[in-house]
Amino acid sequence: MSNYTVNHLAHLESEAIYVLRETASQFNKPVLLFSGGKDSIVVAHLAKRAFWPGKMPFPLMHVDTGHNFPETLVYRDKFVADIGARLEVASVQNSIDQGRVQEEKGPNASRNALQTVTLLDALEEGEYDAAIGGARRDEEKARAKERFFSHRDEFGQWDPKNQRPELWNLFNGRKAQGEHFRVFPLSNWTEMDVWQYIKQERIPLPDIYFTHERDVINRNGTLLAVTDFITVAENETVETRRVRFRTVGDATCTGAVESPAATLDEVIAEVAAARQTERGTRADDKRSDTAMEDRKKAGYF
Repeated sequence: MSNYTVNHLAHLESEAIYVLRETASQFNKPVLLFSGGKDSIVVAHLAKRAFWPGKMPFPLMHVDTGHNFPETLVYRDKFVADIGARLEVASVQNSIDQGRVQEEKGPNASRNALQTVTLLDALEEGEYDAAIGGARRDEEKARAKERFFSHRDEFGQWDPKNQRPELWNLFNGRKAQGEHFRVFPLSNWTEMDVWQYIKQERIPLPDIYFTHERDVINRNGTLLAVTDFITVAENETVETRRVRFRTVGDATCTGAVESPAATLDEVIAEVAAARQTERGTRADDKRSDTAMEDRKKAGYF
């Protein structure tokens, strides 16, 4: 790894740690949203480093759709135990059972959008006034509009046209009763930065990020894993392919990519040559041209 890369990562790390410490300073009760994906893993790693040798001053929260990849849940529990954090689980299934949300129907049904209500309910119940996430501006055009400290109104909604300026890394966390903030320490990172930092820090990842054989179907150009949560249509063919995942989320909408990359170096080389962002494999982002922005305005991550 070149000196430039090492210095670049050191700058990003310092910036993210500063944001995390500012969050702990300005808010009464933050929480770190943890999916078991690479970005939230890096944020949790940074949070541990930011407050070392003390304990992380906020818990981790997993918004569980009930449609997880098994590898993700195994990793989640081990990771949380290893860093000595407290984990809270907000269940979409509970939201369905309580009548707070309605299960989607049809061949493309997903619980991904249902997470918004579950998250907002969990934040209100826990009286959390800041939710830390691993979103990056390079992921998707709606996320590029976010600030480090991103305000949400009393209904948990986001107004992309009403963002607060953040000159000279001065963050404004003032809010009215019932409002909260989303905090994005990795805002200025890229997917390549994340992978290179993972390599530098030797952070273990779920096996799902590396090549493996898996039964998949090609649905509208997205390779979806065949799981108990997917209904295979009559015109769809199940194939066994060597794939890996660039992003981890709800199994019903998270697409795989064909790949022989079995090591971090091979993944980094593959990402360097890629011409599609990792969210290009997400079926939920393809529902409309403004799918992500519409979900974020309603309170999505």
